[in-house]
Amino acid sequence: MPITLPLQKMTRADKLRAMEALWADLSKDEDKLPPPKWHREALAETEQAVQAGTATFSDWEDAKQRIIKRASQKSR
Repeated sequence: MPITLPLQKMTRADKLRAMEALWADLSKDEDKLPPPKWHREALAETEQAVQAGTATFSDWEDAKQRIIKRASQKSR
């Protein structure tokens, strides 16, 4: 069943709300949506770093600003 959305007419906020609604529906059945291999590997690496005492952590607000800065540099 094809679904057509008026993407060109939707605001950014409308698109985000649609994405959130889709994700909320998909995540109801988490067990039917296994994480991709790369994600499992990244989690295992993080767990190993925590166990070894070599993991570093950032305040969420600081991390968010670094992500925003990195993303804006890539979009140039």
